Order: sequence, then structure tokens, then C-alpha cells
Amino acid sequence: MERTFIMLKPDAVQRGLVGQIIARFESKGCKLVGMKLVKVDRNLAEEHYAEHKGKSFFEPTVNYIMSSPVVATVWEGKNVIAIARELMGSTNPASANPGTIRGAYGMDISRNIIHGSDSVASADREIALYFRPVEILEYDKAGEEWLSE
Repeated sequence: MERTFIMLKPDAVQRGLVGQIIARFESKGCKLVGMKLVKVDRNLAEEHYAEHKGKSFFEPTVNYIMSSPVVATVWEGKNVIAIARELMGSTNPASANPGTIRGAYGMDISRNIIHGSDSVASADREIALYFRPVEILEYDKAGEEWLSE
């Protein structure tokens, strides 16, 4: 099974949207295997956004992600990265489809509610940043057999 990292950003936490967003992933059939509330420090923020270092939005993004707790999650399922990207919608909420998470809740490209891994490699890297292996749980979820062949 594929895994992905999803972070509910400070705006999702501050606006009380965590439960609604988690419910969307659960309703789609994704399996939650790791979750925690995290206060991101500068080192973690810079490591998370390392690929953007030197860009004009790097420092504001790092400051923003440190401004309030985030909810770090790990989801598992068949094609879960593609499913999560579809659920999240376009990075810019202004161009995100209305039924997506960003389309429904995002206010601005810098306040777009959610982050999700874009590949297996980035998922592995991001999961390792936020979770120790013992914090990712393996269990049988009731009804899993009805989700796919």
C-alpha cells in the first residue's frame, strides 16, 4: 500500500477545520495510520521547505508554518497520493475546483489550508521529517476489503 504525508496548516487549525478535512479523507476510503499536533520549529520548517530556499516566498512560508500548530498525518491506500492531490485541489484556492478542500476552504495561495506530498519520494521524505517509524501504525480497518480489489 502507498503512503502519503498530509499536513493541515495553521489556517486549518485556527479556523477549526481539522475534523471536516480529516472526514473527507476517511470518506474517500483513505486509511489514517499516523496523526499528531505539531508546533513546527525553524529547523523543521526550513527542512520541510528546503527545495524553496532562496525563493522570495521561502521566509514568509517558514514563518507562517511556525505561527501556529499544524496537524501532521500519514494516510495509506491504493493510489493514495493521487487521491489526496485530487481531494486537495489546485495549490491556489482561487483556481481550485469548488468541491476540493482548497476550493471549499482556502482563502489565498499563502493560506491554502493543506499540504500534501506530490510523489512517493516526497512522501517518504516528509513522513520521516514528522514521524518516527513506531508512530506509523499498522492495523486492519473494518470494511477495507470493500474499497478495491
